[in-house]
Amino acid sequence: MIPATNLGRLLSQTARRLPDAPALIWRDQAWSWAELNARVDRLAAALRAHGIGQGDRVLVHARNGNAMFESLWATWKIGGVWVPTNVRLTPPEVAYLAEASGARVMLRDHGFAAHADAVREAAPGCRLVIAVGDARANEADYETLLTEATPPPLNHEAEVGRDDPCWFFFTSGTTGRPKAAVLTHGQMGFIITNHLADLMPGLTERDVSLVVAPLSHGAGIHALCQVARGACSVLLPGERLDPGVAWDLIARHGVTNMFTVPTILNMLVADPAAAPHQLRHVIYAGAPMYRADQLRAMERLGPCLVQYFGLGEVTGCITVLRPDQHSTEDAAPGALSVGAPRTGMDIAILDEEGRHAERGEICVRGPGVFAGYFQNDVANEKAFRQGWFHTGDLGFLDRHGFLHITGRASDMFISGGSNIYPREVEEALLTHPAVVECAVVGLPDPRWGESGVACLVLRAPTPPEELLAHLDGRLARYKHPRRFVVWDALPKSAYGKVPKTLLAERLRAEGVGFAGPNKEN
Repeated sequence: MIPATNLGRLLSQTARRLPDAPALIWRDQAWSWAELNARVDRLAAALRAHGIGQGDRVLVHARNGNAMFESLWATWKIGGVWVPTNVRLTPPEVAYLAEASGARVMLRDHGFAAHADAVREAAPGCRLVIAVGDARANEADYETLLTEATPPPLNHEAEVGRDDPCWFFFTSGTTGRPKAAVLTHGQMGFIITNHLADLMPGLTERDVSLVVAPLSHGAGIHALCQVARGACSVLLPGERLDPGVAWDLIARHGVTNMFTVPTILNMLVADPAAAPHQLRHVIYAGAPMYRADQLRAMERLGPCLVQYFGLGEVTGCITVLRPDQHSTEDAAPGALSVGAPRTGMDIAILDEEGRHAERGEICVRGPGVFAGYFQNDVANEKAFRQGWFHTGDLGFLDRHGFLHITGRASDMFISGGSNIYPREVEEALLTHPAVVECAVVGLPDPRWGESGVACLVLRAPTPPEELLAHLDGRLARYKHPRRFVVWDALPKSAYGKVPKTLLAERLRAEGVGFAGPNKEN
């Protein structure tokens, strides 16, 4: 074993350095670093008292709140593995995650009793259920557990190795069952350092971060950096984003940074209260940010946008586009890209045979890459080929070394023998002033093999003929969608993405398709 720092010590160190400074604010409650660390230590002691320790998986099904935040640090301090879920998942879906991860304990938020019952049935090894607020007779109450625990001594954090797991980061499962990407203490130590260097340089205890996305995903990674530097994190009061409330919190608490996904950023930018304030780093990732939306955000918020590209398996650590690299001039280096390689990471564009190519699959290697999928040799063999991790995304590196994404390999469809990448079509449609949101998916077509259907959210009724005329001169005719469908909103995953699988399912349910060579239904 190669020894590594137990990442739980990041909280211990900050609490020692800044005991009275604000650490976490949620609704009408605030915790100092000393108070937060003491609660985490008591939770760690309680878990140990129930026989939970080194290598054990702790399943957490909770909304953003202090218990969710505390559970990560307590799990790490005992040498366990944090297994967060998304609260939008159903009981059977959470039960699968418990079974697949081999969870030994579950922390559930109030209102999720049915999820706990499903977990107990599917994963007999998960005998301890800790409930926040509505514990039943066969469950432990969260606050009571902490009150009754004996505080552990200083330096009680478990000894860990560089390759010891600390987080099972489950994939979204849009193309099958979710897979547990194994993140380790050594890898995550690099990720936190890299995020601080490349995404938020100069972060200190004088900064404040607003959490507007689930801590179970990218926002949780972002929060680790705040703890490492002693910056306070502010949580939204409710489950759903209210842009007006978010902007009020930004102004009231002097928020300087936040992590978002494009859908959330677009909502914030559209709010009348949107303004630069004191924001220095507004980081967005997780889905394509279309150029029209990006320009609007730059205009409203000023030079604070930070874009990165990354997957859960690489913990977001593939590229970065700094605020000074965001430009309204399309010809400026990097302006239309997702950024340049992150410090210490390497990118290659490979063809299907694993040879370097101008255009192809985006592959990556470096200390930010995860340790592999938990107990899934087939997936690991597919993902790690030719010495690279294969992202499944397609793109190219321009002459300045900036990465451009052309789409997902699985999203591409072939119409009349020609490859069509939906993102290219979406970008062109979004330049029409009536188009608010757009997603293109290929559906079976008896004449062409597959043809594109554009799913739109519009500001005002717009005939298909006008949209097609708008595409003339912007896209080759064979790339034009054959159908346009207008919805009030696009179907989104629990993480705010618009998976093509959800689009295809809804289109099939509504009977949208191509019935014959000369007839559309």
